[in-house]
Amino acid sequence: MKQNHEVRQATHPLDAKSYDTSRLRREFLVERLMAADEINLVYSMNDRLVVGGAVPVRETLELASIPQLRSEFFLSRRELGIINVGGDGAVEIDGQRYPLRYKEALYLGRGDRHARFSSADATNPARFYFNSAPAHRAYPDKKVTRDDAVVLELGTLQESNHRVINRLLVTQVLPTCQLQMGMTELKPGSVWNTMPPHTHERRMEAYFYFELPENQAVCHFMGAVDETRHLWMGNEQAVISPAWSIHSACATSNYTFIWGMAGENQDYGDMDTVTQQDLR
Repeated sequence: MKQNHEVRQATHPLDAKSYDTSRLRREFLVERLMAADEINLVYSMNDRLVVGGAVPVRETLELASIPQLRSEFFLSRRELGIINVGGDGAVEIDGQRYPLRYKEALYLGRGDRHARFSSADATNPARFYFNSAPAHRAYPDKKVTRDDAVVLELGTLQESNHRVINRLLVTQVLPTCQLQMGMTELKPGSVWNTMPPHTHERRMEAYFYFELPENQAVCHFMGAVDETRHLWMGNEQAVISPAWSIHSACATSNYTFIWGMAGENQDYGDMDTVTQQDLR
């Protein structure tokens, strides 16, 4: 197996104003996450969130520690949230095996142990997207299916944002230290997410876009309210969204995205909303 990682520094909003397209993409866009028999991850200095992907095909993949953690085990001082966006697979930890089907999630608490990823069928491998955040205590591992999620339907087709929000790894479902994850599915004919836009000073987010049809693209909007920028993205790519940045998108087709949050706040509704007319 192969494990790749990189580090992204936190960025001041005044500095981000001067970034050109290539610099914006280098700092905030995660283009390569899902690759056969590889684990790829980015360690962000924004709340020290880790964004990663694992695609086990011919072998089982073990999540190893990275130098920035200064620990033998990746999970020694971290919690981990995993959502399968591919074929049937499983995550094994401490001898416990958790089968995960498409769009099922798993929470793993902190501890000196290894997490291993595997697929049931190499011709249709599992594709595990994950986020990890520092953890101050160990909470129990828990598998979360779509039936366990807190589901909210919002928006309208007339406003191009009819969507279903599945809150999977959130405090209403299970205890976590700071990590929160969920999945938003846009209905056919709808292309906008997270409108009206907002920021939240007490947490950052990462967005992972998938179920985007071939030859289609999604445009992610970011930046300060009065100084917005955009990033054109493809299927199975992620973007890091600092606390000072809005996070919204529009695509050339409907799609699904996974949101992950880390920081001081676990209240999903705690946000500073702005109107579309406030954007610049």
